[in-house]
Amino acid sequence: MADLSTKFTGIRFENPFLLSSAPPTESDSNIMRAFDAGWAGVVTKTIGLHPVVNVKGPKTKFLRADNSGYRLSMSKRAESTLIASWNWELISDKPLDWWIGKLSRIKKAYPNKVLVASIMAGSGNDKELHNWQTLTKACQDEGADAVELNFSCPHMDRVDMGSNVGKDKVLCSVVTQAVKEVATIPVWVKLTPATADIVEEAAASFRGGADAISSSNTFPSLPVIDPNTLDFEMNVEGYVSSGGLGGPAILPLSLAKMAQMTKAFPDKAFSGIGGVANFDHALCYILLGCGTVQVCTAAMLDQAIGPNVIKGLIAGMTEFMERRGYKSLEDFQGIRRDRIVSHSQIKRPEQFDYRGGYEAEEVEGYARPLARV
Repeated sequence: MADLSTKFTGIRFENPFLLSSAPPTESDSNIMRAFDAGWAGVVTKTIGLHPVVNVKGPKTKFLRADNSGYRLSMSKRAESTLIASWNWELISDKPLDWWIGKLSRIKKAYPNKVLVASIMAGSGNDKELHNWQTLTKACQDEGADAVELNFSCPHMDRVDMGSNVGKDKVLCSVVTQAVKEVATIPVWVKLTPATADIVEEAAASFRGGADAISSSNTFPSLPVIDPNTLDFEMNVEGYVSSGGLGGPAILPLSLAKMAQMTKAFPDKAFSGIGGVANFDHALCYILLGCGTVQVCTAAMLDQAIGPNVIKGLIAGMTEFMERRGYKSLEDFQGIRRDRIVSHSQIKRPEQFDYRGGYEAEEVEGYARPLARV
């Protein structure tokens, strides 16, 4: 029988699937529903010391493409396929005080499930670093199994918060080190994909003591403009700010970011995020070396916490492992990491077979090659 359990950063998971820090994990009731549905773990909506006020109107919408053409729109319509989510939601609007008591009750009710607290503070001075420590100590005192440091939120105006930390390798290291000074539980760092070389920020986080890296968060983006009204499809009184693109569209992008890190640090722990809706997607991350996989958009579209999504993930993983004779996740974790090489290492055709990049016959996306005279 296939054993889906795994040990990640010293924590036992009954399966490798978690809900990521996002709207599905914004409340204690949602988290408990998720555990009942079969998720092995959840990462809470990011907790801060103070309440935040989100934008007026919708915080998340979903981008769809017409099946028979190229029209992209957030309007829900027939004959279209969802390709992405888009949000400009800030961290939890419930501050630390709201979560105190609730986290401990969740953990007591589900002792065999994994509860990870996502936290975020500033990083511009010693007081802000102390805030990280305050959040860490409070969450671990509540029974959280790990903390995930949010260095990835793309919506922060402050230069010392969210993805602005994840783009600065010095801040990545300094904040992680400050948290590790007080942490008695594993520390995960969630990095932004919006950086020139994510390996640098990962290296800095590991130097600071990170036990694992989670990635990717959403990619910075804008909603499309309605050609009839000339308004952005998501706006407040006509104005818009950069939001985060998630869902199926970012799967290949997030895999590329993850591969950079798992190849650079093959002996480190990684949690893969981005575009996962079914087992096939999750398998990609595990084959690249991830020990766990996190889900958001697909769960939001499935009764908010993804009861059918987790059933599909578990069934798919079980069938895959039994069909191939794998006994544990470690049997195939990372086995496709070595297939990713630099472009110059990809074999070229022999000189006499080379046709300037064209195939011998016409292929989609290319013009028919000119006949040789």
